[in-house]
Amino acid sequence: MKQPLRSGPTVKPWHVIAASLTVLSAPAFFVFEDLLAGVVLLVLGLAAAWYADRGGCDEACSIPLDADDRSLRGGRAAATIGAPRTPSLLRDLFLIALGLGIVRTIPLAAHLDTLSMVKFTFALGGAVAVPYVLSRFVFRDRAIAFPWRGGDRWGRFHWVWLASVIVLGWLILPWYFISSGVYRNWPVVDSPDLIARLFVGVGAVGIWDELFFVCTVFVLLLRHFPAWLANALQAVVFVSFLWELGYRAWGPLLTIPFALVQGMIFLRTRSLGYVVTVHLIFDAVVFAVLVHAHNPALFDVFPTAP
Repeated sequence: MKQPLRSGPTVKPWHVIAASLTVLSAPAFFVFEDLLAGVVLLVLGLAAAWYADRGGCDEACSIPLDADDRSLRGGRAAATIGAPRTPSLLRDLFLIALGLGIVRTIPLAAHLDTLSMVKFTFALGGAVAVPYVLSRFVFRDRAIAFPWRGGDRWGRFHWVWLASVIVLGWLILPWYFISSGVYRNWPVVDSPDLIARLFVGVGAVGIWDELFFVCTVFVLLLRHFPAWLANALQAVVFVSFLWELGYRAWGPLLTIPFALVQGMIFLRTRSLGYVVTVHLIFDAVVFAVLVHAHNPALFDVFPTAP
């Protein structure tokens, strides 16, 4: 008996090659800190995207996949607003490459002096703002949006997951940061001023993570790939950034699941507000652990702290 043909969306090899080369620039930039390798990967990725957009891989060499939610591939925000242009892999990967390039203009090691915090603000802010402005006003495809509420009220799933994040962070993060010694990747905070700066910095970077990795990188990739593949690709970028930021040693065992779960939650809730809330709760625990690691008498509430 013949098997029925699958009519779901297809992923073309040249599209996957282009996106993979582009996102692999992130570990080149942020893990190996090899600027030349990162630039070469971006150039190759954009060249492959140009070839793919020109029909470099036809249906004969497509890889059939199970059907996926079409609204994700086109971007729900774009569908709601009414994007006048067909998604272009080259344009969308260019926006991702541009954001990565802007981030790479500064070192990501955490510093709490005013100049370093200003540099972070402009570089990370530009990595979100510049692709958004280009997409909206130059490309006019409205590929990037920031859906704050998502249209649905929070239900049992939302509240249970928020509580779970608190418990998991409280149990896991102290052991990770202190036993591995990675807390030393953040400056010593031994004064009220430095503690306040750390609080602002950790929270601000957490919000930016969702604006860039989810609402920019992930959403742009969703216009061309099934959700599982787009999520895996954005996680590569997310985890690479966090590595240079300080989440080293066995940190990827935590940051990879976190990045993937944040992507899945965004798909389910379509709410930037919710994923930001989850991230800020996580970061509140990170902040408390970092303060405790440098000042054991403060926030001494972690049973798993060595």
